[in-house]
Amino acid sequence: MALPKSKNSLSVKKPSASATGGSAKAPSRKGGSRSLYTPTEVHEIFRRFSVQRPEPKGELDYVNPFTLLIAVVLSAQATDAGVNKATKPLFSVADTPQKMLALGEAKVGDYIRTIGLWRNKAKNVIALSKALIDDFAGKVPEDRDELVKLPGVGRKTANVVLNVAFGQHTMAVDTHIFRIGNRIGLAPGKTPEQVEQGLLKVIPAEYMRHAHHWLILHGRYVCKARKPDCPACVIADICKSKEKTTDVPAPLVSIAPLKEAFPAEV
Repeated sequence: MALPKSKNSLSVKKPSASATGGSAKAPSRKGGSRSLYTPTEVHEIFRRFSVQRPEPKGELDYVNPFTLLIAVVLSAQATDAGVNKATKPLFSVADTPQKMLALGEAKVGDYIRTIGLWRNKAKNVIALSKALIDDFAGKVPEDRDELVKLPGVGRKTANVVLNVAFGQHTMAVDTHIFRIGNRIGLAPGKTPEQVEQGLLKVIPAEYMRHAHHWLILHGRYVCKARKPDCPACVIADICKSKEKTTDVPAPLVSIAPLKEAFPAEV
């Protein structure tokens, strides 16, 4: 028996060769497998995400690029909620590299003691703050190569800061995005960097500003690690995952945005 179509479901047709100037297949990538989706399908996936969450926000609290950088560094192997609980009082007294350095490693450690690996992270926060003062006049650099030179900052952290703080079209691949890229075949890859490069190639430029947030939130609340919640998925009809349990997409309605954590002037 055929499954009924949701009234919110849209028919997604493959583009013709004449419309795309060649094959309708998604582009291949070095080091990873080909996406299972056509450009038209990828566009529709992110169009729906944009309707569902027009202005997606991350779940880490921060007040400026520096505190965002610190929050992301502290979030490694920790929950966002746990990081927020520790950083709220910390950022109230140290929201610049100068104030953080003046606070000192021991006092920073007291604030973040509830976060996993807090001793090493306290060292990195102080070393990072000093490096920003010494090498960048206290400003967070807007360049990935410069960011990853900072203590405790890897490629994923740099991509988050560049995207969220500076609006750059980067893709920060965490466990959720890595899982989705492979599970649904959007950008298969054996490493986070392969998935990152695949996503950068297939996601339309008009959606890149918020793409990593959409994918993270989709992975956190819908396409979950242990068991995907397919009835709650707005792209169930497009999804090509072998694990999916329905072809009927959830109603495409806007979800209330998370609270704003970034002041308008930054």
